[in-house]
Amino acid sequence: MKNALKYSFPLTIPIMAGYVFLGISFGILATSKGLPLYYPVLMGVVIYGGSMQFAAVNLLLAAFNPIGAILLTIMVHARHIFYGITMLVPFNQLKNGFRKIYCMFGLTDETFSLLASLEVPEEQDRNWVYFLVTFLNQCYWVIGCGLGAVIGSNLTFNTEGIEFVLTALFVTIFVEQWLNASSHRPAIIGLVGSAVCLVIFGGANFMIPAMIIILILFSLDYYKEVKQGHE
Repeated sequence: MKNALKYSFPLTIPIMAGYVFLGISFGILATSKGLPLYYPVLMGVVIYGGSMQFAAVNLLLAAFNPIGAILLTIMVHARHIFYGITMLVPFNQLKNGFRKIYCMFGLTDETFSLLASLEVPEEQDRNWVYFLVTFLNQCYWVIGCGLGAVIGSNLTFNTEGIEFVLTALFVTIFVEQWLNASSHRPAIIGLVGSAVCLVIFGGANFMIPAMIIILILFSLDYYKEVKQGHE
């Protein structure tokens, strides 16, 4: 485990920077809306979903509507269905039942992005690496939520526009991956597919069609590469 931690921690440092700052923003927003100090931390542990936690703040302050909350959660996190499909094989190779279940629970956008492209060296235990990457990322998020809750409950300032940090985080991660990737084809597929669906379906409904189109294009691209490899 010690060797796995030494290997995993440096991989998560870029995510740490984003998660702590984003968590602080969420904690400030939640407490500025009147939620108790412990709510942001509890939500970071139980929900652990940046976009849904931001949305949940207004849900907690509105009239009780469980059906609406369920539908909103499905819409916001529908992309995780595709994350799960992509990670089926790697997760099925994990031996420990608890670690496997926790990795499924903790599969956020950034954790998926890291694990999906991660080639674990043979001398490292994949079970521990996957678990520690997921666990460390959630720790960063929960710590950020806690810091933000403390700051937000003790300071008074205008929080208008603070939700934009979520968009800023996604843009930063995309740019970083673009600069480090050997092939830009997956990013181009994602951009074009999302742009087309945004024009056709509108901003409120484009996410799921875009993910379906991207999945189909990725599958065709993968099939083409496999076919070329056998020739």
